[in-house]
Amino acid sequence: MTFDSIATLIGTFKNITVIDIIDILVVAIIIYRLLEMIRGTRALQILGGLGLIFVGYVVSQLLGLYTLHWLLSTFVGSLLLVVVVLFQTEIRRALARFARNPFSSSTPVELEFAEELARSATALVNRRIGALIVLEKETGLNEYIEEGIKLDAAVSRELLVSVFLPSSPIHDGAVIIRKGRIVAAGCFFPLATEVELDKDLGTRHRAAIGVSQESDALVLVISEERAQISVVHFGRITINVSSEQLLDIIHDHFG
Repeated sequence: MTFDSIATLIGTFKNITVIDIIDILVVAIIIYRLLEMIRGTRALQILGGLGLIFVGYVVSQLLGLYTLHWLLSTFVGSLLLVVVVLFQTEIRRALARFARNPFSSSTPVELEFAEELARSATALVNRRIGALIVLEKETGLNEYIEEGIKLDAAVSRELLVSVFLPSSPIHDGAVIIRKGRIVAAGCFFPLATEVELDKDLGTRHRAAIGVSQESDALVLVISEERAQISVVHFGRITINVSSEQLLDIIHDHFG
């Protein structure tokens, strides 16, 4: 590095203002939050594919591969539209979270509610009763609540078991819990189709992933076949969760 290049570099840093630093920090935080949100999802693989296409675009320009460069430039020219289409779920979820509360990602939950829910899940597993329990966070689920059976009851083992008994007319639907209280039962959600799941995981697991992709809800799935608890959040599923682990997960997500 020559003296002139060093002097130019120093001059560049001298021209940086406080506004420039704030601008860089804001962009860095946004990029970090976006990467954190899509980590472990199919969206990250799609982002990697888009990155490879962009690298091919630059390389084709440098090497003079005109036909390839023209083809890729056509794609890159409509990249914004492609990103909106491919990441519509993530974008919708992020906007909903920001609109609800731009500074916080959790809402308080009572300790008694979490413990009763963990005991209820264990009771359902022991009796091999399938269940789908959705814990609403910041993204509202009113559109699903309106189509279900409205309730206003405290979370209890007896109530949840009775709702999901095979003889119950609403056992195929989901229970929605808001702020520690059951607000609706018999609710149905869109099934996730663009996910690869174990063949033993059925409709309840796909519904859980579907609603977790559309919102920031924490979803519990009790499988009667496997006699185990699964937890789904932002489209990511954790299988075979113990009662103690479930309690920790609820506390971690709600504070």
